[in-house]
Formats: sequence, C-alpha cells, structure tokens
Amino acid sequence: MYPEFMIAPMREELTRLGVRELRTAEDVDEAITKTNGTTMVVVNSVCGCAAGKARPGVALALQHSVKPDQVTTVFAGADTEATERARSYFTGYPPSSPAIALMKDGKLIYLMERHQIENQEAGAIAGQLTSAFDKHCATEAVVD
Repeated sequence: MYPEFMIAPMREELTRLGVRELRTAEDVDEAITKTNGTTMVVVNSVCGCAAGKARPGVALALQHSVKPDQVTTVFAGADTEATERARSYFTGYPPSSPAIALMKDGKLIYLMERHQIENQEAGAIAGQLTSAFDKHCATEAVVD
C-alpha cells in the first residue's frame, strides 16, 4: 500500500471535481447497488497513465452537459478492500488500474480499461466518456 501523503494529491485531483471517494467495501456496495441510475466508478492509480490521461480525461468529461447520476472513485494500491469490491462488479474483465466504469442500477454497462487509457490522450478519453454518458446517462425528456 502507498503512504497516504504520497497519494493525497492524486486523490484530490478527482475529489475537487466533486467525485466521491469510496474507501470501504460497504461504501462501494451502497454506491453501486443501493442507488438508482448511473454511477461512474474511477479506479484511480499512481501510474503515469492515470496522472496524464485518466484523471485529466475524467475532468474534461465531467464538463459535459450529460453526466452520470453519481461519480465515485476507489484508489488501487491504497483502498484495497474498496478496489477489490468495485472490481467484483466489473464482471468478465480482469483487474485494471486505472479503469473507468459506468454502472446502471448495479450492472456494468461500460468499462474503459488500462490498455484503452494508456494509448490515448486525455481529450480522446473524455470524448469516449462523453459518448458513453450520452448513450447511457441522458434522461429522456418528459412530454406533457
């Protein structure tokens, strides 16, 4: 596990955007299974592709008009129990950090894995995320 003083700035890159940290398995379960709608789960990491690509891509994507109902994060290498629990919901995929998942009503509907993150720039990552937001998070207009 990484010392907190080393990762605090990496955590803050997301929390200052309003991203909610999930530090325990119970936090993850509550966020994913007890909340209706869409939840983005960012598996944060100390690696360079998290710093230069994933976190900046998430920051850009969160400026989009359509967003998930809630945006959360776990930190691989620090919040081990929470990270393992989050990954348990990403069925069919091996562990990946960084990673960005979209859940809807407790089910995985989109996952961007490390291999998709490390070969792209932040703007391209944001573009893919906003496309996923438009597809999965947009609420349909109510007609009177």
